[in-house]
Amino acid sequence: MPVTARLSQNFYERFGDDIANELVNWFNMVDDTYRTQLRELNELNFARFDAKIEERFAKSDARWEARFSSFEADVSLKLVAMETTIHREFSLQMRWMLGVWLVQAGAIIGILLTVLRNP
Repeated sequence: MPVTARLSQNFYERFGDDIANELVNWFNMVDDTYRTQLRELNELNFARFDAKIEERFAKSDARWEARFSSFEADVSLKLVAMETTIHREFSLQMRWMLGVWLVQAGAIIGILLTVLRNP
């Protein structure tokens, strides 16, 4: 929105309307030129700023992705180790339970044989 330059009445009286209006038009053209250049410069600076922000976000995303990948790999290794430990402990527990069942079965069979032989 251009601001129209206005000159004093004394200026118009001394130099005339034609020269004063020409000078006002020239000021307005210069003002429009500077505004256009300023707008273009601001757009260029914003584009550079936007590109830097995008680059920084991309780097940040890459770092977070690397961190999450590392975390995921660590968790995966720990889960595999925990799963191996659980299987090992389960097989050890099953061996002990089988041993206890065999001892109990032997004791029960021994008691039954003793009771059946001595009526």
